[in-house]
Amino acid sequence: MTSEPTTPETDSVLPPAAVAPTVAAAAPPPALVPGALLRPVLWGLAIIAIVALVACGLLWQKVLGMQEQLARQSAESGSQAVEARTLARQALDQARDTVTHQAVMEAKLGEVAMQRSQLEELMQSLSRSRDENLVVDIESALRLAQQQAQLTGSAEPLLAALKSAEQRITRASQPRLAPLLRAIGRDSDRIRAASIADTPGLLIKLDELVRLADDLPVANAVATVAAVSAAPPTRLADLPAWWRRVVDVLGQEVRNLVRVSRIEHPEAMLLSPEQSFFLRENLKLKLLNARLGLLARQLDAVRADLSASANALQIYFDPASRKTQLAANLLQQVQSQMKSAELPRVDETLAALTTAAAGR
Repeated sequence: MTSEPTTPETDSVLPPAAVAPTVAAAAPPPALVPGALLRPVLWGLAIIAIVALVACGLLWQKVLGMQEQLARQSAESGSQAVEARTLARQALDQARDTVTHQAVMEAKLGEVAMQRSQLEELMQSLSRSRDENLVVDIESALRLAQQQAQLTGSAEPLLAALKSAEQRITRASQPRLAPLLRAIGRDSDRIRAASIADTPGLLIKLDELVRLADDLPVANAVATVAAVSAAPPTRLADLPAWWRRVVDVLGQEVRNLVRVSRIEHPEAMLLSPEQSFFLRENLKLKLLNARLGLLARQLDAVRADLSASANALQIYFDPASRKTQLAANLLQQVQSQMKSAELPRVDETLAALTTAAAGR
């Protein structure tokens, strides 16, 4: 290709004589030069074509492989999509089942919660009922024990009832019954520390007073000779014996005719001998009533009878008599002992029971 342009230049340089033979000699080669040059080109083109074909074959094979891979991936994606749809459908069914089960469980849970609340209310009701029954039983037992103690004159029934109540409350273990437990302890200590009257000793003293009632002299009774006689005056000691006897007899008669005495209560002078008998019988009845009231633990009636007996003894009977003084002393002893004859009460425990029963 480069030799063709350079040829005119060489021809212009060479001499004209030499041009013809050179041209004649060189004429055949120009026809051979393109074929020689085209052969490598063709070989190159062939090689390039072969390489291109090989490349196209490889590329086509690669494309086919990619298509197969894409087909496989598409098939796998389709199967996976089918599986995914199946799994999604199953998951949806499971979700629906789960929602249904959850609704059923919520309904059952609501029923269980309702049953639990009802059970708690029932337990609280049973607990309150048990506590109320316990309080009522303890109150009944204490009131019965208090009546027994009043009838027997002993504090043992009260102490036994308080001890039993304390044990039952301790077993119950209810905090709201703690004030009741403290009240029971205080009442028990007070009853143990209280001094109880000697009922048999009081009965003996009342029997002695009943026996003395028949021998008590009334205030307006006539004094005996021994009580009013006195020693003869010293100025009559020098008189003869017979004269002294006459003076004593006359003085005794005068003293029997006129008696001067001091009576504190005027109503005692109005008693006749028949009324004196009824007065003594009335005094004995008062004492016997006091004795019966003491046995029946009717302490107020006993105190009233003893007070009436003391007033009758002070008004209608002779206070200077030894028997009257003895009866007054016995009656005073009985009255002083009656002040401690009343048994201690369990009012604090009963008040705590009332508070516990009210639920405060």
